[in-house]
Amino acid sequence: MNPILLVALAYLVGSVPFAFLFARRMGHLDLRLVGSGNVGATNVFRVAGSSAGLLTVLFDIAKGAAVVVAAQRLGAGQGICASAGVAAVAGHIYPVWLGFRGGKGVASACGAFAVLVPPALLLAAAVFAAVAGLSRTVALGSMAAAVCLGPLAYVVGAPVPIVRAAFVAGCLVLVNHRSNLIRMAGGADRHLGNQAAPRGDQP
Repeated sequence: MNPILLVALAYLVGSVPFAFLFARRMGHLDLRLVGSGNVGATNVFRVAGSSAGLLTVLFDIAKGAAVVVAAQRLGAGQGICASAGVAAVAGHIYPVWLGFRGGKGVASACGAFAVLVPPALLLAAAVFAAVAGLSRTVALGSMAAAVCLGPLAYVVGAPVPIVRAAFVAGCLVLVNHRSNLIRMAGGADRHLGNQAAPRGDQP
């Protein structure tokens, strides 16, 4: 398959907004108008419940993994497989179906790099768990894991294209947490276990 087409398809798969779809299905909610306004799993947990949230996480991880596995099965090289993984993350963050306003890309990155470089992903997940547990802030754990993903991929000896992809994906995730950084600076970011107050539907 043409590499450009493969990466484009990876973006489209990544852009499927499972958070938006499951929230609508289970709670008739438009995630862009409730909670944090983010079209991602954390907001689904907050406003639509654990069932919808868990499904969102699983499907977002699956789509990240699926595009890399598909690229590998089609015989694509490491660079194209890595690019497909990053494209899926970018699709999740900037979905064409929702006006390029999506989630943070954490779960999709987990899926992609669980296939591309499992040891680094496991270590980054440990960083996430430690930081999120200590700070009781999912966003802070996600940012810490994003910062560590590229260096960890390098440390475990991943091929250069995968290390580069890990740095790019980490940067995408980090940049898209800038609103969380602003809220943290103001002391307003929500902690684990806290529920977001619904924004309510717009007129």
